[in-house]
Amino acid sequence: MTADLTHIDTWLFDLDNTLYPEESGFMGSVEGRMTDFVAKVSGLPRDQAYVLQKKYLAEHGLTLKGLMLNHGVDPADFHALFHDLSLEVLAQDPDLLAALAHLPGRRFIFTNADDKHAERVMAHLGLAGLFDDVFHIHSFGFAPKPDPLGFQRMIDAHGIDPGTTAFFEDSERNLKPAADLGMTTVLVGPRAAASTAPYVHHRTAKLAPFLTGARLKEAA
Repeated sequence: MTADLTHIDTWLFDLDNTLYPEESGFMGSVEGRMTDFVAKVSGLPRDQAYVLQKKYLAEHGLTLKGLMLNHGVDPADFHALFHDLSLEVLAQDPDLLAALAHLPGRRFIFTNADDKHAERVMAHLGLAGLFDDVFHIHSFGFAPKPDPLGFQRMIDAHGIDPGTTAFFEDSERNLKPAADLGMTTVLVGPRAAASTAPYVHHRTAKLAPFLTGARLKEAA
């Protein structure tokens, strides 16, 4: 069904696995390097390090946060792991670029990644000129999604009205605080259709056709 988004004038997007498809496999490369790093820091065998990595992710919304709290990891050292990753598996999507450009109002990236990662990925995908700002892990003071504090800092920084904001994410649990604040939530990706969470308002496997088909506010 066509989504009625005629009340939306602020568009909030996660970056990884949302503005490019999960099927690209790019995040698999990120996770692999992350596991190697957790193993090095913790001294655990790689399989146990992977378990710890996912434990920190579940507890803190971000593996890095667990590493900072429990191992004294410097965020700069952690983020540097990903700054030379090949982006060749990521391809520009002309349909998505056109759909984003057509959205009325302001557009923001809201990502748990750091600024340099976001800049690299956005530039590669042709997204850099389409967004008003990137709110990254440094911007919200390491209160990663789904921490409500990170959302509140995003709202305060940009004067966002949750009631006229749509938030697009591939992580179901990250949509709950957005819905609690009054945002319209959209779950994106291959598992979206199976979601039954009451705080997920719309579901789509692919972002571009969803945006293209949605009913939007008319330009002033």
